[in-house]
Formats: sequence, C-alpha cells, structure tokens
Amino acid sequence: MTQDIEQLAQQLEQHPDYRVLRRLTPQQAFRLPTPGQRLCKGVVLDTETTGFDAQNDRVIELGMLVFEFDPVTGEVYQVSDVFDELEDPGFPIPPATTAVHHITDDMVRGHRIDDERVKSLMQGVDVVIAHNAAFDRPFVEARWPIFENLNWACSIKDIDWREEGFGSAKLEYLLTTQGYFYEAHRAEADCWALLALLNHILPQSQRTALLALLETLNQAQQKVYALGSPFETKDMLKARNYRWSADLRCWSRVVSGDKELQDELSWLKRKVYGERSARVEVESVGGKVRYSNRQGHKEVVTL
Repeated sequence: MTQDIEQLAQQLEQHPDYRVLRRLTPQQAFRLPTPGQRLCKGVVLDTETTGFDAQNDRVIELGMLVFEFDPVTGEVYQVSDVFDELEDPGFPIPPATTAVHHITDDMVRGHRIDDERVKSLMQGVDVVIAHNAAFDRPFVEARWPIFENLNWACSIKDIDWREEGFGSAKLEYLLTTQGYFYEAHRAEADCWALLALLNHILPQSQRTALLALLETLNQAQQKVYALGSPFETKDMLKARNYRWSADLRCWSRVVSGDKELQDELSWLKRKVYGERSARVEVESVGGKVRYSNRQGHKEVVTL
C-alpha cells in the first residue's frame, strides 16, 4: 500500500498543476566522515514557553539536537544526541499559548528539565542555532547560564532568505518549499525541521544553509544606534531595516564588517542627519552576545 501511494505521489509530481508534500522523517545520519576529517559540534535548539516575556514567563519544553558538521563545507554529518524534556513552570499555562503548542498543565505537572544533562550536552559545542534566536536565547540564558558562553546563530536573521528567492522566513513555509510538512510548534519537531533545512542547498548562492549561517560567525558585527534621528526620517530608516526600540527611543540595525559599518555611518550622515554633525552609538555584538538581552561593548562615534 505504501509503495502504491508513493507511485501515485510521483505521478502527481509530474503534473504542473500539483505539488506533493511528504511528511518529514527525522534523519540522524546524513553522510559518513572520512578518516581524520575534522568535524565540529553544533546544537539546534527550540523552546516552548508560557509566553513572550523572558523575565516573567518560563520555558516549559526544551528540545535540542546535537549534531556534527564540516565547518568548511557546512555539511551535516550525523546527530549524536536528541534531547526533549518538559518542565512545570509553577503556575498555570495561559490558554492562548496552549492553543499554539498544545502543552497543557497536566502534561508538565511535576516535571523538571535535567540541568546536568543540559550542561553535559553543551560541552564542546561550537555553535547553538535557533530559528528566531532573539526569542529563545534570553529564555534559556535565564534558566541555564551556560548558554551565555556559547556562540549563537539565528537561522531567520543570519540567512538572507529573500535574496535566495524565498517569500518568507517562517520555518513551516521554508520546509514546504522543499516538499515537506511536519507538526510544528513542539520543540523536538521544530528542531528536526530546522536541521533538515540547514542541510539544504540554497538556490542562489549554491551553498548549504548551514554554511551561509556559519559564515556570519566569522564576521565582526556591530549594532548602530541612530541617536536623535529626526522624526521625518523614520520611514527611510525602517526601509533600511532599522528597528525602533520603545525603551531606548531609538532606531538601530546590525551591520557586518568594517566596510559595511563605514558605509552605514556615511549613509546616516548624508541621509538622516543632513550632513550635520551628529553622534551615534556603535555596539560590538559577537556570537556570544548577539540575540541575547546582554549588551556588547559600546562606543560613541561622531559623524
């Protein structure tokens, strides 16, 4: 019966009016290393939480896949450990969040994530990858400080999906473009989906998604704060991918490398400050700081 269904799916794929989606099957071994080949250790991570506030909400599920990869080619070789545990937050899970991930109070009651196991799995890790690391990193750092000492990368922000020809960076959408579907919004399932995506060859750059992401770790990154920018320039800043911080009352964006930083400072002086003398802040945000709630080294630059 399974063979008959697959034959039918293959027939449909040949027709221009149909697309076939297959259920994503977790794959632990992708390829075999050659003798003496140097591989690095990565972690794909996802959390489910009680809400969006890392200070007041809590992690209720932590999923992780520990995998080996080639840092030169960005190819995934094998998954060495699978981790997925639930935790009781100590208060009722809001119904709105349960509606998303379907984790109930009964499911987490009395459970606690194994801290020593988490710590053990992080030994020797070269990079932690999350699909929206700006959400996951503050939550796991608040619960497990060991994550503060690791390099992080974000598979949403550190890959230019639009440049690669994709209309969205949502994980479910990206998997459907590769012909797969899965049950999203549970930690382990999201991890398997992300790992499969990272092993995919990007259509424009012809490199693995993982390699595109890893290359950002080798680039110096700075966050530029456009202090005191005129109100009438807000649309221009937004169009250039600046983001507004209500707390700081300031627009900011991240750039990579010294050349991009100098180009950005020149653009600000011309377009935003109208060639007038102005001061901006530049914050260094390496892999051990970016996407966290912690600040990197800041300095004031006069334009």
